[in-house]
Order: sequence, then C-alpha cells, then structure tokens
Amino acid sequence: MFSPIGLFKKTPCPEYPRCPLNNCLFAHDQAKSEDDGSKSRNNSGPHLLAIEDSIDGADGPRKKRRLNVDPDTINANGYQTTARDTPEAKTSPLPDISGQPISVTQTKTTENSLPRTALRKISPPPRRIAKDTSTKRVSIENEQPSARTVVQNEKGTLAPRVPTVKAALPNAQALAESLNPRLLPNPPVSHAIRMKLVTMLHEQMVRLNDEVRSSQDSSDDVLLLSDQQLIAEALEEEFQAATKNPAVYQNVIKSRIMVLRKTKLDVWKSERVKKLGQRQAHAGDQKPSSPKTIDTGLTQSEEIVFLPRLAADQEGLSKHGYVTAIPTAAELESARKGVESAQGWELCDRCKTRFQVFPGRREEDGALTSGGNCIYHWAKPRRPDMVKGDVKPRDLKYACCDEIVGVSAGCTKADSHVFKISDPKRLALVMPFKSTPASDRTDVPGAVCFDCEMGYSTLGMELIRLTATAWPDGSELLDVLVRPIGEVLDLNSRFSGVWPEDWANASPFDEDRAQSSTDVVRSLKIAESPAKARDLLFELLTPQTPLIGHALENDLNATRILHPVIVDTCLIYPHHRGLPIRFGLKVLMKKHLDRDIQMGGAQGHDSKEDARAAGDLVRYRIRSMWQKMKGEGWSTRDGEFYPPLPPDA
Repeated sequence: MFSPIGLFKKTPCPEYPRCPLNNCLFAHDQAKSEDDGSKSRNNSGPHLLAIEDSIDGADGPRKKRRLNVDPDTINANGYQTTARDTPEAKTSPLPDISGQPISVTQTKTTENSLPRTALRKISPPPRRIAKDTSTKRVSIENEQPSARTVVQNEKGTLAPRVPTVKAALPNAQALAESLNPRLLPNPPVSHAIRMKLVTMLHEQMVRLNDEVRSSQDSSDDVLLLSDQQLIAEALEEEFQAATKNPAVYQNVIKSRIMVLRKTKLDVWKSERVKKLGQRQAHAGDQKPSSPKTIDTGLTQSEEIVFLPRLAADQEGLSKHGYVTAIPTAAELESARKGVESAQGWELCDRCKTRFQVFPGRREEDGALTSGGNCIYHWAKPRRPDMVKGDVKPRDLKYACCDEIVGVSAGCTKADSHVFKISDPKRLALVMPFKSTPASDRTDVPGAVCFDCEMGYSTLGMELIRLTATAWPDGSELLDVLVRPIGEVLDLNSRFSGVWPEDWANASPFDEDRAQSSTDVVRSLKIAESPAKARDLLFELLTPQTPLIGHALENDLNATRILHPVIVDTCLIYPHHRGLPIRFGLKVLMKKHLDRDIQMGGAQGHDSKEDARAAGDLVRYRIRSMWQKMKGEGWSTRDGEFYPPLPPDA
C-alpha cells in the first residue's frame, strides 16, 4: 500500500454509504451531499445536466455535459436514453451463455449486475463491400448500417453513417523508394553513417537539378529528374560504392559529394547526357552477342593427333556407370535367377511406383504393364537461388510446373509405367556387350562423335536412334532409327525427339546406307535391331579411334559397346563437386561457346545436334590447352608436337 497524500480527498467514495473503511481515501461528505441532492437534481429538469459536475479547487473544472439533448430522452437517473434502451428493445429476448433466452427488465438489480454492454441489442456483422470489376468502383448498394457505422445525430438519436466511397487507385508502375540506404548483407559502415552520406549526396543532386530547371533552355527539359528519380540516383551511387569499394567506402562517397559541390551546370548537363546514352544502349541498342568461333590454331590433322591427350583414364570409372569389362557367365546366371524370382515386378523410373511388366503381353487382356496410368513430373527438381532476406535455402521445385517437391503427385500423365536398367549384368541379359573389333580399314575417320536416343520398352530403356558424325568437321557419318528388342512402352519423345510418325514413315535401312543427307528426322531409315545399329557403328571405328560424346556411359551402355579410347565432355569439363554430379550439355555450350542448343522444347532433342556440340566443346578445350602449351614453348612440325628444349640445350 501507499500512504495517503490527499490525491482522492475530493473524489466521492464509490462505496458510500456502505464503505467499511475508517480512514477511506475518498470523500464521504461530498458523496453524502451528492446523494442528498440527487432527488432535487432528478426533479430539476434536464437543464441541470449542463452544470459543471466538478469541485472548485486546484484540479480545475471537470468535463461539462452536453446541452443539446432532448428532454424526452432523459431517464429518472439523469442519463440519456437511446434506441437500445426503449421498452421494445428491453423486452426483446437475448440469448445468454447457456443458450436460453432471457428478458431484460428495468430493475435496479439487473442494471447493477449486468454491464451496459450486455444490454445492447446484438446487431449482425457489417456486410463486406464488394468491388464491381466492370467499373472499378466500390459498390455499397447492399451495405447496411452496423454498430461501426452508427453515430448520434444532432437530436441525440442514432443514425446510420454513410460510408465514404473512394475511387480505386490505378496500379503503380513501380514501388517508390524513400531516401533510405538499400539493404546490404555486410554493410561497410553503420546505417547512421550511410544515411548521413546518402542525404548529403542527394542534396547536391537536388541543387544541380534545380539549376537545370531554372535555366532558360527548353532543350534541357529532357535532363530534368523527378523527385523519385533523384532519390533513385543517390541510392544507386551509394549502393555501388558500398558493394564495389567497401574498404574505402567513405572516401569514395565523400569525394563524390565534394565533386558535386564544385560541379558547374554545364558539367552536370554533360554527365546527364552521357548517362542517358548509356541507358538507351542498355535498353536495346546494343548488338546481340554472337556465338564464339573456335580457332584452335591447329590443322584438322594436328587436332586429331592432339585428341588422345584428352582421352579418359577408364580406371575407376566403373563406379560411375561406365562398363569397362564384359560380365562373366556366373554374373549373367546370377542376374537371370534374380529376374526370374522378381516375376516381372519393376520400379517405375518416373513416379517410383511398383508395377508388373508382361513381355509378350498378358494372356488375359493383352496388357504390357500393370498399375494403370503413370502420373509424374518430367523435369528434375531444382533448388531456387537464395535472395536477400532468406535465412535458409528455398524448397526444391520441379522445373516443369514450379511445384514444390512433395506437394504434387505429378503434372504429366502417361499411358503406362516404365523402368530403366542400370546393372551391367541385367543389361547383358537383354543384349550382350561387345568390344570394338579390330579393323584393317584405312577409310575410317580419325575421330567419331556419337550420340544415342533411348526409349522405354518391356525390357527397360533401349536404343531407338543412333547418330555419328566425323570430327572435327562435323559431317554426318550415320543417323538411323533403331527398332528395340522389347515391345515399346514409351518413346520418351520429349527428350528423344523420336515420335510415332517417325516410325511410320521410316523405311528399312539399306546396306549401302543410301539415304537422304537432310537433317529432317522423318527421312531417317530404321535398323532392324540394336545389334544391327551397333554393327553399323563398328564399321566406322577401330580400337584406336577416339569416340567423343557427352555422358558416354549412357550411350555405350545402350549400344552395349566397350571402347578403349573415349573423350567425354563430362570428364574434360568436370563439375566442381565431382562425379556423379555433372554439367549438362546445354549448360556447357552456353557457358563456353555462348551457343543455345536443345531449344526444341517438347519436340525433344536432336542427337545429331548433340553429337556435333560435344565435338565443338572438345575443340574448344584443345584450343585452350594448346595456347597454354605454346606459352610453355611447345611447337609443331610435320603434324607432330615437340616439347620445349631444355635451357642448357
């Protein structure tokens, strides 16, 4: 408790005359006088309500009661009645907490036991204001007065308040910036110092802009900046100084402020003209960048001699999918027993659903697979880049539909489930592996680029197109469609670029390979089996011929080829995190040669384009390597490479 110091000695006691305290903080005499005069005040009329209900003293007069009241609305206690205090309203049933209706009677016990808010008439919530999309104005035709829109009029009665209608504002073109330094993850100085410097910088820009405005030359109007543009200019200069030169940030900004203080009008105008020209060039006057041309500095024969330097060491590649040895008979027998015990049950390569495969079709209904349709995402999940303000990495999203991983079952529907085999033993059960045979032919090219397209069948993922081009000129050597061994489940057209009409229009491959040289896929011939297509490729190779491609383990496994000399762009342009992570062919072409490939979208890839792209990446790598070797003193003579002579020679 606190000691009484007379703060409430002029305040009537709220418990009088039933106050049990001997030394009450409040005034009992004042309360008694008010109680004695209540009867006379009730009988004196409403004009006494305007009298100051206060006690003269140091506290000063209290708030006066309002005079403009209707005498008919004053009750016996001197309070003003409203619409909710009328007899009709007081006899209306109100639900209590238990749900039973109660009647509010004007008794002293009810008024003392219930607060005034409990006696209010319950009104429905205000109706939401609907927007008329045709006129872009707010519609209030059905708006009803509610507790929030009810006020007293001049007579003291309740009247609905008419809401104010405002026209819809047009959408802003861009958010306006305030003169506040932009957010930085690691600011060079405190925010207070940055704020002071950017304010001083803005003041000098405003001064020079005002001088341009006050000039009499009408041609200077294009150089004028609005208030928002001035703020943006100051913030941009401060931001560039803070990000590019954080160590000398204050010196850079202070020097810029001093330069602006001494800048004359003509210098400011020329600076504005220069910036306008830069912006126009950045907006579209710049010429588009052209793809890089590859000049290795070597002849084609010298490039072929240089190429084995890029051949991959196949030791240790088997754990990343490369098959370096033909499976043994014991391994094949073990794989055969596993397939028989599985009874055709596989895991879908797209939606990861277990389903059953029926090679040769199921006798009951002729189905090739069980499980019905396959719903999946055709693109791989990607993690979006973090932006300023992110405290943790963003959720993985599928590039095909921008859905978060785990939220959607899929965005694409296929007729059946499909599966893929990666185990070399199971691959050899479908078609045996074969090493590149020795050949005495002298007309084989010096190096071959090749690429394959695969589709899904009842035996897994099989070869459906094979393309080979000569290196380094990129001329076509072989381009055929391939009929798989199993029944086709899905041609994987979005990626393979092979469509059903291509099969319908293809004619059998002739032994002399007399076919059109056009790049149109629908003019291709079709080989009767993957083994036949592999033999056609073997005619172009010897064990010493470098075989060039991107992610060659997939193409070599599809054709069941073991080749000793491979040049894989995934290995000569490795990912910084190492295998099995690798860059895609499209990414490598854009990064190193500024060339766009695989732009067909849903039409799929072109194996001929991919084969030539891999060859160009190899030539670009040779170019950089040879430039480095020339700097070390290497030279060429008669198609041979010679190291630099020792210093004492």
